[in-house]
Amino acid sequence: MNNYVNIYTEAVPNPNSLKFVVNSMLTSPNSAGRDYAKADETTDSPLAEELFKYEFTKRIFIAKNFITLTKPNGIEWDEITPIVRNFLKNYLEEGSPIFSDDASTNSEINPDDSEVVKKIKGILDEYVRPAIEGDGGAITFHSFDEEKGIVQVNLEGACSGCPSSTITLKAGIENLLKRMLPNQITEVVAQGI
Repeated sequence: MNNYVNIYTEAVPNPNSLKFVVNSMLTSPNSAGRDYAKADETTDSPLAEELFKYEFTKRIFIAKNFITLTKPNGIEWDEITPIVRNFLKNYLEEGSPIFSDDASTNSEINPDDSEVVKKIKGILDEYVRPAIEGDGGAITFHSFDEEKGIVQVNLEGACSGCPSSTITLKAGIENLLKRMLPNQITEVVAQGI
């Protein structure tokens, strides 16, 4: 039996990315999502593999209830949005698989994490992740150098290649972490920008 799938789009700060919001969950609630920058990275996602068959697909990010598609310059959204929406609707209504596994992310708090890392991950989850997801992207914890006070994060989805991601990183995320953990954090750097 097919489920009815409703999809609408939301513009995000990155003009080359568009968020396709679905009326059902695509990932587990604790997942930060999965980012695919190239077709050969899609071995764990049949959905991403299919989307990369379209020549206008440059990057795909799949999160809780949305898919952010990034296109190259020179292609207009009004040309491809109906194609993507129809594909996603049919694919999801058929019950085709989104992922072939259910891997966890590095943002999940691990009992072996130091107290500072647990606090960093908690702050990212509570204060930063919802805003980043609202813009069609994701943030995950990568590492923390306790000696230097440097936090490394991964920015994915629409954040990758977005003109405003550096401002978000420095003026938003770094300032928040420095304010909440003033004696531990000196800098925040990102991968995936």
